[in-house]
This record gives sequence, C-alpha cells and structure tokens, in this order.
Amino acid sequence: MKQHGAYLAFDFGASSGRLMLARVEEGKIALEEIHRFPNEPVWMNGHFYWDFPRLFHEMKQGLKKAARMDVQAEAIGIDTWGVDYGYIDHNGQLLSNPVCYRDPKNAKALKEVCEAWDFEEIYKIAGIQNLDFNTMYQLYYDKKYRPYVVENAENVLFMPDLFAYFLTGEKVCEYSIASTGMLLDAKKRDFSEKILDFIGIPRSLFAPMVQPGTVIGTLTDAVCEETGMPKIPVIAVGSHDTASAVCGTPLAGEDSIFLSSGTWALIGMELPQPVITEDSYKSNFTNEGGVEGTIRFLKNITGLWINQQLKKKWNETDPALGYPEIIAAARAAEKQDYTIDPDEDVFTAPLNMVTAVQDYCEAHGQGRPETIGEIAVAAYNGLSRKIGVHARNLEKLTGRTATDIHMVGGGIQDAFLCEKIAKESGIKLVTGPVEAAVCGSVLMQMKGLGRLDSLKDGRNMIAASFPMGEYQP
Repeated sequence: MKQHGAYLAFDFGASSGRLMLARVEEGKIALEEIHRFPNEPVWMNGHFYWDFPRLFHEMKQGLKKAARMDVQAEAIGIDTWGVDYGYIDHNGQLLSNPVCYRDPKNAKALKEVCEAWDFEEIYKIAGIQNLDFNTMYQLYYDKKYRPYVVENAENVLFMPDLFAYFLTGEKVCEYSIASTGMLLDAKKRDFSEKILDFIGIPRSLFAPMVQPGTVIGTLTDAVCEETGMPKIPVIAVGSHDTASAVCGTPLAGEDSIFLSSGTWALIGMELPQPVITEDSYKSNFTNEGGVEGTIRFLKNITGLWINQQLKKKWNETDPALGYPEIIAAARAAEKQDYTIDPDEDVFTAPLNMVTAVQDYCEAHGQGRPETIGEIAVAAYNGLSRKIGVHARNLEKLTGRTATDIHMVGGGIQDAFLCEKIAKESGIKLVTGPVEAAVCGSVLMQMKGLGRLDSLKDGRNMIAASFPMGEYQP
C-alpha cells in the first residue's frame, strides 16, 4: 500500500496542545511541530473549566500555519485526555465550557454513587479503575445538580469528538475515548444500559459509536474559508491520548508492558480481551479500549504532574530553573530515601506542590526535605516505586512474564527517572519514541485511508524512524 504522504495530528495533553505534521516517506516517519499552545483549566466560581473556545481558536491558528506550508496533508487526527466532555444543544451550539476532570465536584459524586451502588458490581460491568473523575460520576453530578444542562442538550461529546464536531459538523463517539469513562460494558464494548439507567442518561444523548480508523467527515466550508485549508478528512484515531500512544509504541511482543509517561503514567499490557476478576478489582486495574479490537489493561498513576507543579512553583522565584538543573540537584541530593505516594489526594491539585511534598514526608516520619534535590527525589522515588509495584501486579493479573517495559512519552527524556524505573521494576526498560501519541494518530489515519496494511507494519515503521534507548535493571 501507499506509504508516503503527509498527515496532521492534534495532540492535546492536560497542560498543552499542539499540531504536528508527519511526513511519511520510504517507510519512515518524520515529525515537525507546527503550532503549540497552553492548555490550562480555568478556576471560576468554585469550579475548574476547560477554555474550549480558546482551544478551538488555537486549532484554527495551527491549521492556518499548515495551510501556508508547502505540504498537502491528506488527513487530520485528534487525540486528547480522557473522561471529559461537552454538551451540544439543539441548535448545534456548545452549552457551556467543559468541566475539567480535576474539579472538586467529582469526590461528592463518587461518594454518592458508591453509597447507592456497590462499586464491585459496577466494576463487573465496566472493568474500569475507580477514580473520582470517571465520566460516570461527572454525568451523575450533572444529572442531579446541573439538570438544566442535561435537559437542554441534544448530545454529549467526549473532548476529541467535540473538537472534531466543530471542524466537520459531524457527531461521533469514538470507542477508545468512550471506554475511559466507566460507561461501557467492557465485554460487549458498547454502552451499558444498566449504568446509563442508574445515572438517568439516555443512550440517545451519545452519538453513534465508531472505531479508530473511521473517517468522520471533511472540514466544513467555514473552517476551510477561515484557515485556507482544503476539504480534507478528519479521521477518528485512537482518540484517547493513551490509546494513540500505545498504538504508536513498537512493542516487542505480547509479553511487553507499555508505559506511557506524561502528566499521567499509564502502565499496562495490550490484550485481546478484558480482564475482570476479583483480583483485578482488588488491584483497581482498568480495561480501556484500544485500536484494532485490543484492550488496554492498565493502571492509571499520577505521573509527571507532581514534577511539573514543583517546577512551576520554583519558577516563581527562579524563572531560569529548568528540568536539567532539577535532575542534577536530585542526583546530588545527600538524602536519597525521601518518597511519597503520588496517588494521594493531597497531590491532586494543591496550591503549593512544594509544601505538599514536604508536609507528606514529614507526616510519614521521613523528616522534612528542604532542598530542591531532596524534594525532587521524593517525587522520583514515589513514581518509580509505584511503577515497579504495578509492573509486578500486571504479571500476576495476566499470568504473563514481562520481557520488557516499553516506555514512551516525555518521561523518556529524563534518564534519572528511567534508571529508577528499571531498578524498581527489575525489568529491562526500552524507551522511544517521545511522540508516541502522534505516531499512533498517524498510523490510524493511514489505516482509515487504506494506506497501511496492519498495526504491526506501522509499529515496525515507527521503530525504524526513531532512536530507541535501553536501561537494564
């Protein structure tokens, strides 16, 4: 099949978004960043919101830049963080800015749902890790405490589908992003009537479900006129960023563990069927949809969020302090045994992450870390040890012996973190590429256009295109 051309990939994380250009030629992928922009939730009147109009504006700015380049893109793919969504009214307009998954309302919803319905019974249906930001809890809150929004909505669209709608005018519900929200029957791979009935949300509120590699539609005339882009197709990729990242990970085989390292760390295995057992429930592992009919059996861990927030706080007094300096300080720290549990609630959205880490260590009898290096070490140890624990849990829950952990995403640029993960897990760590989510988006765009025979061929192309690293335990 044709293995050349150019593709555009919008990749949204929880702190920034960007438009990437991928050129495919002679069996290799070359990437170029066209446009990058911040993506920060806005705290307003007691709630966190995503600034959707600004994000959509930035998408169009990216398309304008792409239109001015001497390249003819064949398609566009969009991936975002999971669980969040927006409501569309009967006139096709956005009802309100989407609420951010870090919003404090979620804890209230989780408590009320789990008082009314034993979570173990929910898990037997959805197979999803119990996190207070799951879409089920958010929709429950909306139905009970913001009924006027639900009542005036014609559709609810997950974030990548929401962006695609305003680009194309077409409404879809892509499978991988829908699977993140605890709304699907994991085995049937469709919405659970029992869950929807419980929260009082009709199935008709959701658009038709499509699989990764489906052409959604073409850019609208209005978007083309404003941006200068031709009417190219927008393709539903693995629209959850982790689905795209795993798609873009050149796994060595079925016994490889994947580790997507960014604001969140997601560690798991790619399986043909979900694992929903008493042990997986007790371990709080999740079953999310992947590409080509796969299941991403994984654990969601707070990742580099803590490191990012530490740097942000330190930069208030030292704007020149960068990650290289923080890593050097961590390596040189006199005391190397400070540690935290990154998944504790105190690290979800503190006003001061530095104080949060210090207070945690002190409260847990470790003393109080004072230097940048000691505080950073606590974050590094917490994350790497958590990954090591869950790597061993994965082997027990799946009955597989891991040959390696294949790590992708921004975290692979931090050798100190990679060394610690290999040490704590006791498993060989392979790294690369950084831009796995973008690569995965490109592969599904190519599949949607009939330009790629198989996921294996695509992963081989990625392995040939980017350098891979290796860390021994």
